[in-house]
Amino acid sequence: MRFTVLIPARLASTRLPDKPLADIAGIPMVVRVAQRVGQGTAAPSQVRVVVACDSPLIMQACAAHGVEAVLTRADHASGSDRLAQACELLGFPDDHIVVNVQGDEPLIDPGLVHSVASLLQSTQGASISTAAHPIDTLEDYLNPNVVKVVLDAQGHALYFSRAPIPVARDAGARAWWQGAEPVQTSLLQRAAPLRHIGIYGYRVGFLRQFPHLPQAPLEVAEALEQLRAMWHGHRIVVHITQQSPGPGVDTPQDLDRVRGMFRP
Repeated sequence: MRFTVLIPARLASTRLPDKPLADIAGIPMVVRVAQRVGQGTAAPSQVRVVVACDSPLIMQACAAHGVEAVLTRADHASGSDRLAQACELLGFPDDHIVVNVQGDEPLIDPGLVHSVASLLQSTQGASISTAAHPIDTLEDYLNPNVVKVVLDAQGHALYFSRAPIPVARDAGARAWWQGAEPVQTSLLQRAAPLRHIGIYGYRVGFLRQFPHLPQAPLEVAEALEQLRAMWHGHRIVVHITQQSPGPGVDTPQDLDRVRGMFRP
C-alpha cells in the first residue's frame, strides 16, 4: 500500500522551547522522527515522509538532512488543522491515507506506523485508525493523563476517556482484570483496559472536513480531540499492540533520557 506519514512540528513549546530542533546526537529531533518512521518493512517507494511545520527554521533543518517539509500557517488551533493544510499543499486526493506521527517521538516503532495505515486501508467505513495497548498497572488505569479506550466487537472505538474505563462494578479499587476467578478470566480479559497511543491514520477526505466540524461537548470536557470525530458520526478503528510506545519528549528531563539512548 502507499501512504504518507505527516509529522506536524510547531516551534513554540511551553515546557521545551524550540523542541523540534532539539539536538539528539547531532541531529534535530524532528529529523530523527522522520528518519525513524522511514525505516519500516514497506518499500521506501511506498511511504512518503513529510514534516508539516510552522517555521522556516524547521524547513531549513529538514532540508539540511534531506527530509521533505512543507510550511503551514503558524496560527493553527490543532495538529489536525495543520495536517489538513498540508494535504492541500501536497495535493492529496480524498482517498489517500496519511498517518500523523508526532514530532517529539524519536523512538516510535516504525512497524506500528505501518500497522495503523494498513488497518485503515482494510477497514471500510472508518475515517480514522489509531492504536492501543493493554494496561499493566492499576496506577496507569487510574491516571487521568493515561487516556483509555473501549472497543466494540469489530475493533472500533466506543469511547475515549481520561477516566478509568471500563469499570468492573464489584472490583472496588483493585486491578480487576488481573487474577480473576477462573470462571470469569476469559470475559474479564476481553474487557481489560486499553491505553490509547497517540498515533492516527486518516483518510484525506475526512481531514478536509475536520477543521469545519464544530467542537463537541465531550471533546471539551475530556480535552480529547478524537471525540469530536466520534460525536459527528465518524468511526475510529483501533490496532492493538502488546508493546507500549517508546518514550516521547515533553520536558528537558525527557530530552536528557532520550539523548542517553542515542549515545554509543
